[in-house]
Amino acid sequence: MASPDPKFEVAPPVAPVMVRVEDISKNFGNVRAIEHVSFEIRQGEVLGFLGPNGAGKTTAMRILTGFFPPTQGRVWIGEIELFKKPKEAKRHIGYMPESVSLYGDMKVLEFLGFVARIKNVPRGKRAAHIEEKLQRCGVGEVKNRLIGQLSKGYRQRIGLAQALIGDPGVLILDEPTNGLDPKQIVEVRSLIRELGKERTLILSTHILPEVSMVCDRVLIMNRGSVVASGTTEELEAGLKKAHEIFVVMGDRCRKEEALDILRSISGIDRITVTEEKNDQVSFSMVISRNEDLRPVISRLFVERKLPLLEIRSGRLSLEEIFMKIVLDEKSGRDF
Repeated sequence: MASPDPKFEVAPPVAPVMVRVEDISKNFGNVRAIEHVSFEIRQGEVLGFLGPNGAGKTTAMRILTGFFPPTQGRVWIGEIELFKKPKEAKRHIGYMPESVSLYGDMKVLEFLGFVARIKNVPRGKRAAHIEEKLQRCGVGEVKNRLIGQLSKGYRQRIGLAQALIGDPGVLILDEPTNGLDPKQIVEVRSLIRELGKERTLILSTHILPEVSMVCDRVLIMNRGSVVASGTTEELEAGLKKAHEIFVVMGDRCRKEEALDILRSISGIDRITVTEEKNDQVSFSMVISRNEDLRPVISRLFVERKLPLLEIRSGRLSLEEIFMKIVLDEKSGRDF
């Protein structure tokens, strides 16, 4: 058989859409909680679902889990329309609410067995299936203990284990690390990253660094609408706001000469000397437009033979991005 022509490269397959939300709105009496919300999530994608209190995030998540229908709009789980075939669609959804409802008078193994029966895990595979979830979530050592006697951290992990029963293709996790100790948080974050490789995962959390660590994409809601969606880098680029450049120079005696050079560059709004230590001086500059001035600064320093030790652009944290988007949207400014 002839080898394939190297001139033609086969593009990697596009992952299928596993969650599709189309123009959903939800009214509670005269109050509209969410309005015209639309988005898609593909298989193998971890979406961070963010929003301030009252943004409509909880309402949207309850619609996604089939807890109640939207006033208008449609939701698909894979190829199944959620509110036309709810039982069929919900077989593909695993949900861990923020406040996990567990039966305190049941043992862990009994509870997960109960969940497995509800989710129609075949009897012959049930024991091995449950054991795998116990070990994966780090609760195997307490499987014969009463749930009511366990710490909040263990109960959180049992809630995650029940969401995994039945191996659903879509996982919706609301504050999954709430109540965990630092070691458990690291373990659960690692598990979320692993699960996100093979499933579609929606993660709601107030711990914004957690989103940066485990999510591929971020969706931000405010006042009932989606106000931003994309990777952290895409959101930062879309802000088109002032950013910072940091410079460290090696000849402290030539500080004023360096300041004169920096002041001559169009687009630099403010220059601050942030540190003078030994023979080094550090500068911070606020750039007024969405432009990378590092090449200009580097060239001018080289031409004047000023020893440039470091130059870098300040990157916004997800928390800063979140606050800027929410505050700018609230005030009606474009971002």
